Amino acid sequence: MGKRLTTPMVRENGALRAATWDEALDRAAAGFRSVIEQHGPDSFGVFSCSKTINEVNYAVQKFARTVIGTNNIDSCNRT
Repeated sequence: MGKRLTTPMVRENGALRAATWDEALDRAAAGFRSVIEQHGPDSFGVFSCSKTINEVNYAVQKFARTVIGTNNIDSCNRT
């Protein structure tokens, strides 16, 4: 069985290193902003599961629409 991560990891000069949560979240947000600036918000899509609770699905679609700015939202409830 593999080791479980206990801290966020970020890639620096091709190698992973431990980081704080603030640094990891800042890097993720910067990556999202970069993609949106280069390719527009519709370059993103989110997928959520119909088997999770309504509140999670609501949060996912709210994040996609208000933070990312896309309506590209789907779920597995059609299958």
